[in-house]
Amino acid sequence: MSSPAIIGWSHGKFGRSESPLPQMMADVARDAIAEAGLEPADIDVIHVGVFNNGLSRQGFEAALPGTVFPELARTPAHRHENACATGSAAIFAAHDSIAAGRHKTALVIGAERMTQASGHDVNEVLLSASFREEEEHYKSFAGVFGEIARQYFDRYGDHSEALAKIAAKNHANGSQNPLAHMQKDLGFEFCNTVSEKNPYVAEPLRRTDCSMVSDGAAALVLAAEDVAASASQAVTWRGMGNANDVLPLSQRDPLEMAGARAAMEQALTAAGIGIDDLDFLETHDCFTIAELLEYEAFGLAAPGQGHTLLDDGATEVGGRLPVNPSGGLKAKGHPIGATGVSMHALAAAQLTGRSPGIQIETPELAGVFNMGGAAVSNFASVLERVR
Repeated sequence: MSSPAIIGWSHGKFGRSESPLPQMMADVARDAIAEAGLEPADIDVIHVGVFNNGLSRQGFEAALPGTVFPELARTPAHRHENACATGSAAIFAAHDSIAAGRHKTALVIGAERMTQASGHDVNEVLLSASFREEEEHYKSFAGVFGEIARQYFDRYGDHSEALAKIAAKNHANGSQNPLAHMQKDLGFEFCNTVSEKNPYVAEPLRRTDCSMVSDGAAALVLAAEDVAASASQAVTWRGMGNANDVLPLSQRDPLEMAGARAAMEQALTAAGIGIDDLDFLETHDCFTIAELLEYEAFGLAAPGQGHTLLDDGATEVGGRLPVNPSGGLKAKGHPIGATGVSMHALAAAQLTGRSPGIQIETPELAGVFNMGGAAVSNFASVLERVR
């Protein structure tokens, strides 16, 4: 069985884009293929991650790369959707097709264009990643995570300051990432204060606790070992994990994030390491409460004690385990289908010493965690630099 490697990647600027989705996809695909030292005709299969679900009238996104690259028009292409883990679902499918020996090369594109939709429409689309039969009354996906934050505060006390520290950390990191949607260091005081510019969105979550509506695209090229051997750079998987959890919040303890914990445990066990052996972690901070809960789910802190990591600076760049040096979804932006691909692309860039923003000193192992819904579909990767 082949061990697939990432040999090329490309990441567009996240934010508001006037480019149509096919062009956004084409731009990153072209650059990723070129960086891999390949031509479009060398690609055996295409995996596209686009959530859509009403964000665009154009479906059938798997066919879009072939409209821009004639060489790809007859290449097998598949579209994946797994809520906010859409991009990682596409990556894992590409990985498996190469590991199984079916393909030698795969192009993975994650993309979403969201800003052209109204706020109402975006809320409706994102709310569908919850169990609407029971959770419709939260009115938005922020409302779902606002309820999770409320439950956390009820159980462990008011940790608004911890959430503000996460937001401030990620915005400080994102301020140095030229690809981020927001490149501004907001500071702890602003993030910790409810104001006209930072109102409650879904109490106790403030605007600074919520990721932004963004457009963006990212791409990877994966290759089998014999193809990767001649590539100028290669990043491979030391471990992978994938686990689901029950969709309705009423049927589980959402503060436990059992599916997220299982996925990360699978990846770490396969890699033969512990969480503290990672040099940095790119994790899914769609809302600051999500990052806080992930600290605890991954074993970095005991339940209710995630704030201690922020108090001692453990998750800052230069700390015990830097978390979201890219700025995370919070500052970098969260174009749904692009997010998982973005996280893997920027982790690969870090590992090869080519981060577009903050560069961690000589990292060897990266953790990536991407989830769909409220930790319902969970994907974890441990990536390792080969060269």
